[in-house]
Amino acid sequence: MANHKSAEKRIRQTAKKNAHNRYYGKTTRNAVRKLRATTEKSVAVELLPKVTSMLDKLAKVNVIHKNKASNLKSKLAVYVNTL
Repeated sequence: MANHKSAEKRIRQTAKKNAHNRYYGKTTRNAVRKLRATTEKSVAVELLPKVTSMLDKLAKVNVIHKNKASNLKSKLAVYVNTL
């Protein structure tokens, strides 16, 4: 267990950030799944910028790696264009 006040605070902060990152990571993954499951082009074109923005925000704060975000965006754009 933590022996210093600063260590206890650090544990609280880490837990809070962890929950925040997990929530937004999961939300983004669900949005990607929803976009991949879409078969209508109009709906997919509408969702793509939102999902792209979510991926960029996660990459910006290092929740996911920037290259992973880039790869996902590329694959999603290709999928939407083939519809």
